[in-house]
Amino acid sequence: MSRLALTLLASLLALPSLGVDPPARPKITGISSVRFYVSDLSQSRIFYAKTLDPSIACIMCEERGAMPFTVSFASGQAAFFSPVKGDRPNNFLTDIYFSTDDLKAMRRYLEANNIHIESPAIDVDRIQVKDPEGHNIWFTAERKPPTDSTELPLRIIHAGFIVKDSAEEDKFYRDILGFRPYWHGGMKDDETTWVSLQVPDGSDWLEYMLYDDSKADKHFRGVMNHFAVGVVNIQAEAELLTKRGWNLTEEPKLGRDGKWQLNLYDPDDTRVEFMEFTPKEKPCCSDFTAPHPKP
Repeated sequence: MSRLALTLLASLLALPSLGVDPPARPKITGISSVRFYVSDLSQSRIFYAKTLDPSIACIMCEERGAMPFTVSFASGQAAFFSPVKGDRPNNFLTDIYFSTDDLKAMRRYLEANNIHIESPAIDVDRIQVKDPEGHNIWFTAERKPPTDSTELPLRIIHAGFIVKDSAEEDKFYRDILGFRPYWHGGMKDDETTWVSLQVPDGSDWLEYMLYDDSKADKHFRGVMNHFAVGVVNIQAEAELLTKRGWNLTEEPKLGRDGKWQLNLYDPDDTRVEFMEFTPKEKPCCSDFTAPHPKP
């Protein structure tokens, strides 16, 4: 190598390395959908017609075979219900979908943070990943709710699942995705068994249910792996359900977070929680640290 070439090489090596800023995280604005397994489509359809949306009831629906069904919300959200295939899973909450304002940027951001993307690059409509405990998490393009919608005038405000190691989950949801604390508490004032983390750019939240489910039965898992629908008035919702033919097995009650709630359970024991948007009294255990959702 000539002396000139050596001099040029030395000069290049002496230059400071050009830093490349990591990609910024795009917005994560809320829950777009949830997906649950069901064992018996016809019985589950009857339950969700009475509980959420009478329009999904239909004649001879069971003859459609293993066709899943959907409950659509005027908020632009949806709840999907699909038949179980193979052995019964421990968690019937199979997928949670979050809205983002930029799917391409989200893919770049996840890859830059060494998050394995399950969905292929050619899938431009959604991105699938798994959190540290194997829950299926998706990102979809933010959808503006239609102004003239005739869909269900309710809103999904949170979904929750059993978590064994909150520290590992926090590395994903808080450190990488930017979820923020909303509230935490438990059945006793000095314990934390429920941790609510809001999406970074909205008011919907994810709820850790901190339990060891290794010896849990079907009902316990159904209670913990759940979703919640926001309502303005829980008493009015209870009256509406009664008019639809429900003989409620539980009465509305004030939760430990100070919000009125009412629980129903589908044929697989999955809990559907109706919850008022704002608390009526001071919560136990911790204060709220982020804005409440709105109708």
